[in-house]
Amino acid sequence: MKTLIKNGRIVTAVDDYFADIFIDGETITTIGKKLDLPADKIIDANGKLVIPGGIDPHTHMDMPFGGTTSNDDFRTGTIAAAHGGTTTIIDFAIQPKGQSMLKALDVWHEKAQGKASIDYGFHMIVTDLTPSDHVPEMRRLMKDEGVLSCKLFMAYPGVLLVDDATIFRAMGIASEHGGLICMHAENGIVINEIIARALAEGKTAPKYHALTRPTKAEAEGVNRAIALAEMAGSPVYIVHLSCYDALKKVKEARDVGIPAFAETCPQYLFLDYSYYEKPGFEGAKYVMTPALREKWNQEELWTGLKMNDLQVVSTDHCPFCFKDQKELGINDFTKIPNGGPGVEDRMSLVFNGGVAQGRISLNRFVEITSTSAAKIFGLFPRKGTIAVGSDADIVIFDANKKRTISAKTHHMNVDYSCYEGMEVIGVTETVLSRGSVIIENGNYVGKPGHGKYIKRSNIQEALRPTVSASY
Repeated sequence: MKTLIKNGRIVTAVDDYFADIFIDGETITTIGKKLDLPADKIIDANGKLVIPGGIDPHTHMDMPFGGTTSNDDFRTGTIAAAHGGTTTIIDFAIQPKGQSMLKALDVWHEKAQGKASIDYGFHMIVTDLTPSDHVPEMRRLMKDEGVLSCKLFMAYPGVLLVDDATIFRAMGIASEHGGLICMHAENGIVINEIIARALAEGKTAPKYHALTRPTKAEAEGVNRAIALAEMAGSPVYIVHLSCYDALKKVKEARDVGIPAFAETCPQYLFLDYSYYEKPGFEGAKYVMTPALREKWNQEELWTGLKMNDLQVVSTDHCPFCFKDQKELGINDFTKIPNGGPGVEDRMSLVFNGGVAQGRISLNRFVEITSTSAAKIFGLFPRKGTIAVGSDADIVIFDANKKRTISAKTHHMNVDYSCYEGMEVIGVTETVLSRGSVIIENGNYVGKPGHGKYIKRSNIQEALRPTVSASY
């Protein structure tokens, strides 16, 4: 299949120019002015932005959690992602405590096989790292299976939490094999103590999810994760950073040259603690970890994105329906499944809040929604840019079109939207995944199973020098 995209304004993390793009098969083969090449399909992008497909490096499709399972699987979740302009996700396989990482990876391959509409990779959530059994498995994941990143938790004692020795051990292995440790950084031990006190006082409403997870607990975890990484001689990536207290720790580390990287999520840029104060049980819709913070944190996070103290906007997409799933915790906030939907809305939200409101440039928009994630997680230059030889993952984006976000019109398999009624400017119109049109004029025309598993390459080569900022 040969495709010609004409008359578009091509924007990457570093470029901004008008040209045509010729795609032969799955890759971009020619970029130039007024191309006149024979094509099976011609797409007129006049008046539109032509940008690299979005990369969301933090999703949880078909994930067991809290006695239920996230409601998007790899079919519905990747179709929704495509509608929003995301063409690659990195999801999380979970090692059950004491069990095999390689078997866990097989389970997640089975979940995705034949269902994914866009390309995908995996991180491994490590819950056990014994030197005899699991260390060799982690080495094999990084050397042979293309799983170059592992996530460890300082939260959820008895379920996912690991001790500092395990984190340090994992960071050492990652450093040896060109990998990266992603950290859920919150002091879960102290948080559990605060939760126990709240429950003893009869405080069971959704808002207590936030009130028992203070920003200082996140900041302490971030500080400890960075210190462990420095001792291990390894980069570290902080997931879903939510507040200024935590951001300060990342800024301090980067200022002295420590390779500390971090992402934030749309929920922390657009939502705040007040959503927990909604009447009745409505606040449960926003129970996610970390919790939503006081509104003033939002501008600090935007500044962090502008100044490259934060490199990526991911979603932590982990949807649970309000009915039946969130309501599991109607009498106890600790039983509300943690997570919310967002994979479909990320690109429009960030464009609207960032570019349209003058907080970041178009180039930086592309960088934080695609290119930085590609570089940090070993996908660049195959993904994350528009260049000859790169995969033809391309989004035709209408920067002038408006839409109203609503559960009535979204494609995520969940009965509410965190951003219900919010009007945004900047809408994905057409999406190509490896040269195949999967979204056309806002309609899904792809095929589940089109998405391929992507083995990722040595991460640390891309992190030295560190990802640069575009202002």
